[in-house]
Amino acid sequence: MAYLQNEKTDGDFPTLNLGELDLTTDEFILDEVDVHIQANLEDDLVKEALKTGVDLRQYSKQVETELQRIEQASIKDYIKESQNIALLHNQITACDSILERMEGMLSGFQSDLSSISSEIQTLQQQSVSMNIRLKNRQAVRSHLSQLVDELVVPGAMISLEAVYEFLEQLHELNSKINFAKELSFRETLACSDIQDIVDRLKIKAVSKIREFILQKIYSFRKPMTNYQIPQNTLLKYRFFYQFLLANERTVAKEVRDEYVDTMSKIYYSYFKSYSGRLLKVQYEEVADKDDLMGVEDTAKKDILFSLTFRNTIFTVGQRGAILSPAELEGPILVPHTAQRGDSRYPYETLFRSQHYALLDNGCREFLFLCDFFMVAGNSALDLFNSIMGKTLSMFLKSMSTYVSDCYDSIAIFLCIHIILRFRAITAKRNIPALDKYWEALLELLWPRFELILEMNIHSVRNTDPGRLGVLDTRPHYITRRYAEFSSAIVSINQTFPNERTNTLLGQLLVEVENFVLKMAAEFPSRKDQLIFLINNYDMMLSVLMERAADDSKEVEGFQQLLLARTQEFIEEILSPPFGGMIAFVKEAEALMEKGQLDRLKNEEARITQLVRGFSSTWKQSVESMSQDVMRSFTNFKNGTSIIQVSQRPGVALKHLMVSFWNVQLSNDLLNWTD
Repeated sequence: MAYLQNEKTDGDFPTLNLGELDLTTDEFILDEVDVHIQANLEDDLVKEALKTGVDLRQYSKQVETELQRIEQASIKDYIKESQNIALLHNQITACDSILERMEGMLSGFQSDLSSISSEIQTLQQQSVSMNIRLKNRQAVRSHLSQLVDELVVPGAMISLEAVYEFLEQLHELNSKINFAKELSFRETLACSDIQDIVDRLKIKAVSKIREFILQKIYSFRKPMTNYQIPQNTLLKYRFFYQFLLANERTVAKEVRDEYVDTMSKIYYSYFKSYSGRLLKVQYEEVADKDDLMGVEDTAKKDILFSLTFRNTIFTVGQRGAILSPAELEGPILVPHTAQRGDSRYPYETLFRSQHYALLDNGCREFLFLCDFFMVAGNSALDLFNSIMGKTLSMFLKSMSTYVSDCYDSIAIFLCIHIILRFRAITAKRNIPALDKYWEALLELLWPRFELILEMNIHSVRNTDPGRLGVLDTRPHYITRRYAEFSSAIVSINQTFPNERTNTLLGQLLVEVENFVLKMAAEFPSRKDQLIFLINNYDMMLSVLMERAADDSKEVEGFQQLLLARTQEFIEEILSPPFGGMIAFVKEAEALMEKGQLDRLKNEEARITQLVRGFSSTWKQSVESMSQDVMRSFTNFKNGTSIIQVSQRPGVALKHLMVSFWNVQLSNDLLNWTD
């Protein structure tokens, strides 16, 4: 070993170095022995023996003897149970053979299960494969069945007889034509088998559709009594035109052109006949160029229509009701019914009926064109104009002829506002087809209305008061014309205000005010002038307030004028009998406002003289003044208010006399001042 070394001692004998195995050296420590001894000492039996002081050698022999005894007893027990042990051994051997057989069986089962698992896996793979093939075949069958269904032409389609069945079969034929086109692009061989049949059916269908639609269009030419063309009956066959447009554009264009030509003639004929019949129920008397506001009144002037209908060119009367929703969108006039009843109507009523029929048919026609012919935007407008253009031109020409010789400004203004409302109706219905026509009408009517209004302004401006006959303090017929006319225009103009109209009305107001002042200047006395002014201002204000708003410029202007002239008139009639008293009252009120009441007490002599004179004449003066006022003013209410205002100086005088001079007034005078 590596650690063995040969060393020489003093006697030259070699020594053996055992290292850690050397038990003779001092370095050997009995560590392991100590560990065993310590472990034995920890044993419970050893501890008990040591406690009792037993000799360990003797105790060891005793233990050894006990062990031998137990061994002998155990051997005897084994010998005693030897048969049972042998039987147990045989049973164990039998069980071992049984278990060995069971192990063989289980091994066989395991082998069989392994083979079954592989078979199941194989069957599963086959099932997945069969399922994929089934799905593929079903998909192929679906496509093939659809293809076959699209390609097969049934016998019912070949007949194409009844209209309703024809419409149903036409949808199917259209789908087959489209499908055949799609297959032809793919170069499908099956397409060639049905192409010839489909083409012949398409030609047959186009021929039947053309014949059917043209017959429907020709049926519209029959006379209609309600002025409504039944073109909507074609809407349920709108697919017919769609089929023509998709498969035979030449025939589709022929059908559309025939419809346009037929409907254009029908509309023109119907509306020309209707307009002509309407003119037969118009009032026979119409305004002319001499029927102006400032023209001298005669038996014929101012009342242009018979008294039965009470319509004038300056008074709106019931004519304004034409703008109410119930009248505006009411049934159109039936001329022959009106003729049988000997009814007559103003022009605006005929205009409303004519253009409401146009609006109704125009909206219906535009919607039909968009729906049936499948057009929109400018194309729809062009198609509409090609149908209605001739009729609209006829209307514009007729309107131009009427307007050029019309002097009925209220009729024209009502026609303008009828158009504005009809235009709002078409805008609400989203029908732009008649927008240009409305604008063309307004371009005809507005200038004429402004011209007639300017002619009336000039007529009032150029009126010579000296040529108007006998002077009369009652309201003048020119101011009455103005009041009726202005209130009519202002009330109509409120819904759709027009600044140009307001400007012209303002000019007319200025001229009428100047005319009233010129007429008043013809009276010799200031009192008659004031009576004339008050009567005319009061009449114009009353008429205006019936129709115009209270805050309108015309109403406010005449209220101020009436108030100023009334105050002046009261001073004028009180001045002769009570001039001194009025002057004193004004002086006294001025001193009272300044707080100089002491100066009033110095006027006792003057007031005594005024009271004596007043007491002797006041009753007769008041009665005469009241009678004069009631005779002078046509409006009883206005005369009464003037009398009440004229009593205010007497009330002031009574207050002064009683408060400062303790003057005792008579009961009659007290009653009058109260």
